[in-house]
Amino acid sequence: MENEKEIQLSSGRRMMIFLCLVVSGIASSILSTAMTTALPNVVDYFGISTSIGQWITSGYSLAMGMIMPLTAFLITKFPTKKLYLTGIAAFILGLLISIFAGNFGFMMVGRVIQACGNGVLMTAAQVIILTVYPVEKKGTMMGTYGLATTAAPVIAPTVAGLMIDAFGWKSIFWVSLVIMAVSFIISSIVFDDVLELQDKKFDVISFVESIVAFGGITLGIGNISSFGLISIESGLPLVAGAIVCVFFMVRQCRLEKPFLDVKILANRKYAVSVIASMVLYLVMMGSSVMMPLYVQSVMGYSAVVSGLVTLPGSLATAVVSPFAGNLYDRIGIKKIFAAGSAALVISNIGMYFLTMSTPLWVAAAFNVIRNIAIGSLMMPLLTWGTSNVHPTKVADASSLLTSLRTIAGSIGSAIFVGIMTVVSAASADVYGDNAMMHGMNVSFLWMTAGAVALFLISIFAVRERR
Repeated sequence: MENEKEIQLSSGRRMMIFLCLVVSGIASSILSTAMTTALPNVVDYFGISTSIGQWITSGYSLAMGMIMPLTAFLITKFPTKKLYLTGIAAFILGLLISIFAGNFGFMMVGRVIQACGNGVLMTAAQVIILTVYPVEKKGTMMGTYGLATTAAPVIAPTVAGLMIDAFGWKSIFWVSLVIMAVSFIISSIVFDDVLELQDKKFDVISFVESIVAFGGITLGIGNISSFGLISIESGLPLVAGAIVCVFFMVRQCRLEKPFLDVKILANRKYAVSVIASMVLYLVMMGSSVMMPLYVQSVMGYSAVVSGLVTLPGSLATAVVSPFAGNLYDRIGIKKIFAAGSAALVISNIGMYFLTMSTPLWVAAAFNVIRNIAIGSLMMPLLTWGTSNVHPTKVADASSLLTSLRTIAGSIGSAIFVGIMTVVSAASADVYGDNAMMHGMNVSFLWMTAGAVALFLISIFAVRERR
């Protein structure tokens, strides 16, 4: 249903706003993965250990997870134009701090500010697109936005490697700075206040609870691969986050005007989309971590070969996204959901049957199938879920879904690597040199179970096409 803001926006102004969202989305998305390539350079530059240096990426993800619940409040409290420009300005400030940082501590301050700006920009962009476009175009536009924000992180590590060799690691920040500066200027001219404001008061207790809950769970899960589940570094933040999460949700249900309206989970279609998105991210992040391990640790090839094996699949995700969005607009969610989850089952079960003698192109082909499935499900599920809540709750719906699927993705990365490690060690006597391959096979078998669960959700939990 179109609101008054939609009627007042001309198609030209709407498209200009959309282009601003895409440009800033590309620049902010680049920084989520590009720094993985720069890690060795950052470690040498600041004279720190790799375990500390990896916080340039994991710390960024942690800050993103913590800021997401707050964005739902900000979007409904402050005018759209001022909030979006503030998000870009925060990102630019974070870039400048990272560029001129004299030590790693200040570098991380910049990265955290970048993550906070990106959290506002990402959630605001999704809510704006879902608000200003009519129902019949939401899927296509979300798919196109997904193409930009998905392609950028995929290509970023490769481009970053070339830039680092030519101009040094700080050039990554400089390029993003230029793009963001241009986006700020254009957005200040073409943007409009397209979202309705609500009379909400800032609840300090809810804000603190959300940081401890979402931040604790994300940090705890992220530490499992380094410290194990039974450790202070993993167990303490995980348990604390889970306990506070319960208190947070109870408080939101009791507040007349909640900080983050979790009661929208009572909406059946939205709840199904959240559960499906979480299962999808669980499997997706598991496979994204396992593929490089398969190529390098199991098969013994170089990082360059690993990149070549995974790149076609990653590009397939980006390319299929707008087509999936357009298909969603035409035929609805049920058929896309069923076909995509079925392809996910096929690709993962195929990886279960790989052996040491299987050519790499076979794994690359299964990876392409898996990524096509992911690309066809990611944005349509979000669009379908948020389109079925009340227009005033879209900001809450987008923030909550994004936060929960991010946590699910972290769980997937930890669980499936853990399965591979445990099974490999336990079967070393039986499988010998093939123990790691067996561990990888078993890990993908469990991913297949997740994909089957997703397929069953598409068949039995989705009744209508929209």
